[in-house]
Amino acid sequence: MASDLVVYCVVHQPRRIKLPAQPIPKGAVPEDIERCLFDERMNERYFRKVARWCYYPATQRYIELVEQGFKFSIGFSVSFLKQAEAWDQELLALFQRLVRHENVELVGVEPYHSFILLVDLPRFIERMKWAGDYVERLFGKRPLVADTTEMCMSDSIYHALDKAGYRGAVMDGREWVMGWRDATQLYHSGKPLKLLTRAFQLSDDVGYRFSNRTWSGWPLSADTYAHWLRDARGDLVFLAWDYETFGEHHSRDTGIFDFLRWLPGEVARRGMGFLTPSEAVEKYGDRSHNLPLSAFPSTWAGSGGMEFFLGNAAQQAVFQLMLHVYNTALLTRNEQLVDLALWLLQSDNLHLIQWFGRGGSEAEVSAYFTPNEWWALGPGGIIWEQQQVYRNFLQALDPYL
Repeated sequence: MASDLVVYCVVHQPRRIKLPAQPIPKGAVPEDIERCLFDERMNERYFRKVARWCYYPATQRYIELVEQGFKFSIGFSVSFLKQAEAWDQELLALFQRLVRHENVELVGVEPYHSFILLVDLPRFIERMKWAGDYVERLFGKRPLVADTTEMCMSDSIYHALDKAGYRGAVMDGREWVMGWRDATQLYHSGKPLKLLTRAFQLSDDVGYRFSNRTWSGWPLSADTYAHWLRDARGDLVFLAWDYETFGEHHSRDTGIFDFLRWLPGEVARRGMGFLTPSEAVEKYGDRSHNLPLSAFPSTWAGSGGMEFFLGNAAQQAVFQLMLHVYNTALLTRNEQLVDLALWLLQSDNLHLIQWFGRGGSEAEVSAYFTPNEWWALGPGGIIWEQQQVYRNFLQALDPYL
């Protein structure tokens, strides 16, 4: 029976590109190139929508819970934080209030939610250090535990995070990674960096299945879920969710906020304690177990491998364009252009076309994240115009080479 519960949420909003693709005038300066690439009007509209239905009510609920003794960890992409700084200082102040509480730990997140960790590990290390500086400036806490884009983890990513100075990192506890091991233990992979492995089935019971009326576990009560958590074999259960789970992915009328309200009490009533990730590392670090990591990255998306992001021809084409864009931007030695290339490496640009040529629940999730405004282009039009954004940027780099 598990003794402790660790809960983590990540807050992210993508910087969506502008479709149809906008021509970029020859000789355009980086600021003009940026305006052609990204649809900030759309980004603000989606930001404000999610803020209303999720960010405000969920944050207020978490503040109530931590003040009652619940412990919780949260990570922010810089992509989200830049939007909050630009469009909703009141919301940012609310998050700062939450993070200031002694029962809340701040987790370090890849700043743009990009796949730089698949492309350039030395820069990934720099970016994770910079992300730590960024959130420390905003929240007054420096993260000691790291999350990566889409919770990607591999042998090389693990070593990069260790070199970046983190004490711990999170990953998904998929069977193909864990083998015979339980996700309810603390692990390492040959370095001091400790690994918290997400209980993906239990996490997804809330993250994906909570409002699914065809699911055998519906309707899920806090009492039932707390029983499942306590009944798990091992030391601790590590749950991780998108913050948008609460109010956006599952609307208020599903009962998700009531579920969250009652869960800590039901967990405590069964004798489980609450830990932050760093506290879990401290408590169980001396008896952490070795977990050999694969060269192939695991992720918390889909079936747990990179095929969710690179499994169809459209995704593979965009990823090739991502590589061209990033490496060509490096050749310019212009840091503003490199920064734009990093924005174009966002995993979201692959996530939202997972549906291409596919069906089933994963494709439905992908289509849900595809902006409604894009569907007027048709599926083929979305794919073509998305690729054209990258081609236009490549042409705009020519004068800088």
